[in-house]
Amino acid sequence: MKVLDFPLVKVTIGFIAGIIIAYCQNFSVFWVQIALFSSLMVFCVAYFISRNQKKQTFFFGFAVYLISVTVGSASLLFHTEKFQKDNYIHYETAFQKPQEITLLLREKIKSNDYNDRYIAILNKIENKTVTGRILLNVQKDSLKKVLLIGNILKIKAILLKNTANKNPNQFDYSRYLADRQIYAQLYCSKTAIKISPIIQKDIWYYTGKFHSRIIKNLEKAGFSKAEMNVTLALILGQQQEISSEIIQDYQYSGATHVLSVSGLHVGFIMLFITFILKPIPNTKKGSAIKLAAILISLAVFAVISGLSPAVLRSVVMFSFVACSTHLRRGTNIYHTLLVSILLILLFQPYFLFDAGFQLSYLALFFIVWLQPEFKKLWSPKNKFIIYIWDALTVSFAAQIGTLPLCLYYFHQFPGLFFVTNIIILPLLSFIMIAGIIVILLAIFIVPPDWMIFIFEKSIFILNQMVHAVASLESFVIRDISFNFSYLTLFYLIIFFSVLWIKKPNYNNLIMLLSFISILQLTFIYTKKETEDLNEFIVFNVSKNTLITEKTGKNIRVFSNNENLKSKALQSYVTANFGILKKTEKLKNLLFFNGRKILIIDSTGVYPNEKPDIVIVTNSPKINAERMLQKIAPKLIILDATNSKNFAAYWEESCLKKNIPFHFTKEKGYFKLNFITPDLKSD
Repeated sequence: MKVLDFPLVKVTIGFIAGIIIAYCQNFSVFWVQIALFSSLMVFCVAYFISRNQKKQTFFFGFAVYLISVTVGSASLLFHTEKFQKDNYIHYETAFQKPQEITLLLREKIKSNDYNDRYIAILNKIENKTVTGRILLNVQKDSLKKVLLIGNILKIKAILLKNTANKNPNQFDYSRYLADRQIYAQLYCSKTAIKISPIIQKDIWYYTGKFHSRIIKNLEKAGFSKAEMNVTLALILGQQQEISSEIIQDYQYSGATHVLSVSGLHVGFIMLFITFILKPIPNTKKGSAIKLAAILISLAVFAVISGLSPAVLRSVVMFSFVACSTHLRRGTNIYHTLLVSILLILLFQPYFLFDAGFQLSYLALFFIVWLQPEFKKLWSPKNKFIIYIWDALTVSFAAQIGTLPLCLYYFHQFPGLFFVTNIIILPLLSFIMIAGIIVILLAIFIVPPDWMIFIFEKSIFILNQMVHAVASLESFVIRDISFNFSYLTLFYLIIFFSVLWIKKPNYNNLIMLLSFISILQLTFIYTKKETEDLNEFIVFNVSKNTLITEKTGKNIRVFSNNENLKSKALQSYVTANFGILKKTEKLKNLLFFNGRKILIIDSTGVYPNEKPDIVIVTNSPKINAERMLQKIAPKLIILDATNSKNFAAYWEESCLKKNIPFHFTKEKGYFKLNFITPDLKSD
């Protein structure tokens, strides 16, 4: 049976389409319920009409697609916690003044320079029962007692809603949190926290307990801190404590997937368990024992690793493979992937918008689909060369499948990814098996010194190999401009290229050439659009004033720090296909689009000009009302180098004079372009 003839293919396509439609259109729950009920009625009518017909009718096929789309939309909305009446987002008082908040610690995530961070579940605000997840930020070194997963805390504080990006083209962290049903954050210090003696002992508590015990026993065994953090990332996918330098090495070498638990890791575990159970005969009873052992082992691994999305999807997929093998049915990997996608999205539809989810399934699909075509190019005889060739073909297939998405999300390409995969795979195979044994022992006892020594040195060698490749930075192509149109067209070209290789007919060739032509037209359109765009932007940067003027693709930067290296600036340049021409010292007077722009810095000195716009930086000590009376500007802009109290004073002064006011810390960046009809910000 062809893959596309599998009924769940059509159902899954419709289901995913429904999720995307609901995500983009922001439908109300009421209308989605109406649509779901209506599509169910249509499906029932279509079923009764066509049940006695030998050939499936168009009406029945349409009804299946319709109900798949509406179920997908309904699934997304029903899993959106802000639509629940008891979600804390509806308790407005908690965002206006301090309230006593009772919450449960659910998961520890990566800390930043100032705070230890946790995902917490709200139980009560004052005496009102609420639900929902928040991001809890606890000031570092402010607690003598270590917080445990399962702790119930009481904190007197104000909830802060997630804020949208305040600089152009930056990663939308607010959207990222919202997709995880986190709509607010809470910041606190030691004086605001009361820890209940009662601990809620659920599966998350025991997961945290396992982690604590593993770390404690590895530390007792003298395991090096740096190597231990890499071990926790490799085996359990816990990257909370791993250093940014090591993460950068794995990114630049093209081995980031090694630190993220995925199908590779779960596959190793399944092979290891299968190897251990090999002596059990393949009788009916023996197969049942093997299946139960594999499924239990995968479930235990998921719990120990913290039930992360990457682990869950891999465990679900390999569980289907194990069940299919046990039933002695031909396992079509495409069907297995499809069923696991549908099952995961049914319970967690927001996983669809997770970059890890997308990259994981694309890599698996292209390995299965494309790697056999690479293997046909050459059939070596030597076992060592076969291993090298297999590693190369798997790496190339996965990289081709994920390349457009990586360029879209990360705007960089590690040129030596194939070298990294060849040199680390033999060692990685040993590390995964040895690591599973060490981690399992560390749950119960302190592992033997000789075992820790061998394993620690293996991790050290792996890090050195990765670092050696990553140090060749000239092979890492960074800051690649790549938009959604390019992403879509590149995947269509890759898809029809593979189709044409597999089946070189006229139709596939015409489709391939058509999309190549459309891509060329898209390049031309993007180039023209870039060259026609001229804009002036005041960024929201707290330590240094940052202003850009874009004329076509050329970008001039004005700053009080000529050696400024800003992520906000680089994101803007890359996303807009720009070229950073030069950085100039901040001037007192600028001109853009026929408008005169006066900049007043900390000196408080300003010429006797009549500007259209005044930009105030670094909280100068001047009389705002007198200045406004003297030069009468049409708009006042304060960037993030000014304090909030200073901004409040200026806002009040502008209000008295009826002059528009823009403070970047509150409203985000200010943009002015040739088509801006007035002096209001975006």
